[in-house]
Amino acid sequence: MLKGKKIVLGITGSIAAYKSCLIIREFVKQGAEVQVVITPAGKEFITPITLSALTHKPVISEFFSQRDGTWNSHVDLGLWADAMVIAPATAATIGKMANGVADNMLITTYLSMKAPVFIAPAMDLDMFAHPSTQRNLKTLESYGNHIIQPQSGFLASGLEGKGRMEEPSAIVNYVKKFFEEKGDNNNSIHRDLSLKGKRVMITAGPTYEKIDPVRFIGNYSSGKMGFALAEECRKRGADVTLISGPVSLSCSPEINRIDVESCEDMYQAANENFSDSDITILCAAVADFKPETTADKKIKREKDDLVLRLQPTHDIAASLGKKKRESQIMVGFALETNDEEANAKKKLKRKNLDFIVLNSTRNPGTTFRSNDNQIEIISDKDVKKFGKKPKQEVAKDIINELTSYI
Repeated sequence: MLKGKKIVLGITGSIAAYKSCLIIREFVKQGAEVQVVITPAGKEFITPITLSALTHKPVISEFFSQRDGTWNSHVDLGLWADAMVIAPATAATIGKMANGVADNMLITTYLSMKAPVFIAPAMDLDMFAHPSTQRNLKTLESYGNHIIQPQSGFLASGLEGKGRMEEPSAIVNYVKKFFEEKGDNNNSIHRDLSLKGKRVMITAGPTYEKIDPVRFIGNYSSGKMGFALAEECRKRGADVTLISGPVSLSCSPEINRIDVESCEDMYQAANENFSDSDITILCAAVADFKPETTADKKIKREKDDLVLRLQPTHDIAASLGKKKRESQIMVGFALETNDEEANAKKKLKRKNLDFIVLNSTRNPGTTFRSNDNQIEIISDKDVKKFGKKPKQEVAKDIINELTSYI
């Protein structure tokens, strides 16, 4: 719960400002004390009287109180708060925050804030997608701020569903989760932080290899196992980079997600991030072959047959295994249909892995498109077999094994 937490809620001039009432109600319900700081433009969308009635505190908008000229100290607010939440955050406010343009009470409060800052962008997609907005958001993230926005499925632009403000309940839950995992909740005092300070790179999902603009070679991977591993590593304190093929899954905003489509895309992203990683988990179901040529127009059905010539794709695990340093840990996955253990052991040695996770299509209700999995963990030392479990629980088994290598 957020009982006793002091939260500064910043509200800016967005049509989504009305949702701030729901945010306040939920924070108060969770036991938090809320102080609203609103921009002049924000007051055009929602009245301070409404906000004050919900928080039982005067709303702060100007540097000086209009009633008696009392100075509103942004420095004191920065020291008072346990968290600052800016929701909705417009493109203009985000730009000012990123560049230190302290021309209103909200920005000066942000610049004086000693507590964690959570930012929920709210604008139309074109504004959100503009390079200047994206640059400003990346700048704010580099300052240690938390950007809260709706997670979406795969889109070439990577921006599907973005721009609109995240729902109030999700914003509050994000802040609540932050404090729980930080250890501010009595139930979280004994949280496992065995991966704290470790940088983990994970690949997940399928790859799509284009035949023409509307067709591709792919597989049935849903990405669920890789995403479960990413979340488990995040919970244990790791700095996680998740390289995901085209899937309809969301992940925690703290995870650095890189969306890719083809094996070539994943190969490039993996190689760019590998040298900075302490741990690499290769869970993606990467296509082994791709068309030798890709048609630039849709292939018409003009003949009774169609011959596609295929060529091998990059072996990502093997290429990274050659560059692996002694201090790095690398985990692979093997999906087999027959001679499972023998094939997995060959991959273990050939790709220079520390251990390999074996799945078999002969276990019903597991692997692709399933919520469950049944694995074996194979290393040079031994083979550990596990029963069928939800993929979140399987992720715990895998990361438990991983921590024994650290």
